[in-house]
Amino acid sequence: MTLKQRLQSPEVLLAPGVFNAWSGMLAERAGFGAVYLSGASIAYTRLGRPDIGLVTATEVCDVLATLRERIRLPILVDADTGFGNALNVQRTVREFERAGGGDEPGRGMVIQLEDQTMPKRCGHLNGKSLILKGEMVGKLKAASDARRSAETLIMARTDAIAVEGIDAAMDRAEAYLEAGADALFIEALKDDSQMRLACERFAKRVPLLANMVEGGKTPLRPAAELEQLGFRIVIFPGGLVRLLSRAAEDYFNTLQRDGTTDALRDRMLDFDGLNSLIGTPALLDQGKRYAAEEDEHDQH
Repeated sequence: MTLKQRLQSPEVLLAPGVFNAWSGMLAERAGFGAVYLSGASIAYTRLGRPDIGLVTATEVCDVLATLRERIRLPILVDADTGFGNALNVQRTVREFERAGGGDEPGRGMVIQLEDQTMPKRCGHLNGKSLILKGEMVGKLKAASDARRSAETLIMARTDAIAVEGIDAAMDRAEAYLEAGADALFIEALKDDSQMRLACERFAKRVPLLANMVEGGKTPLRPAAELEQLGFRIVIFPGGLVRLLSRAAEDYFNTLQRDGTTDALRDRMLDFDGLNSLIGTPALLDQGKRYAAEEDEHDQH
């Protein structure tokens, strides 16, 4: 089943946010059907900075390439504004397609583009600003023209609710759908009524994404409830970073206080456990096979 076919199903696609190959591997092992490569989480973990447009296209592309090498799941990738104008969008799409390998059967990729100005900021921060609706329409058409694989889908995100209001957000989403978007992401829906409004207008026509941000502007709802409303994609983009941040604080504070990690051992994998998780024994065995071939060659 292709990703496009999967998104036609009424069953919601739950995609956790990841930020590197390690987190993607863990998500795949847990049985998820896709992952969401979060630009915000890349900013948090790679730069130690907020999601305010500091991450570059090259940095996202590098992470995407290592993630794709490690997992087979479909990847939804946050491409921010496309990192420039319509021509920049086309380059972004081409680079992400090469890095993400979305044309392989069963994989697929969704490239998410938003209508903020540059530098953008997290959709749940205040002070956002938008490009003109017509400019975003042009960007989406440019993205569609640039993609080379039928397995690459384009998702249009609008941040208009916080800037222009819910009616303008609905109008922008309509225009983006007409421009050829394969999925829609109406960011920072404020309450259940706005969530229902979005689903009533779009859910039967196009896959609609719900963004669950712990402490954000949208009410946090389980994936099953969002499915009943009509959403077909649910992401929890930054939850893992928030959890790990608390755990890391505990780790460093404990180590600083005690001078040892003994108090945390029951919450950690040991050396062998981590190596088993990341596949060290299999890779070492593979290396031995190649080393044996080289030894035989040298003997002749």
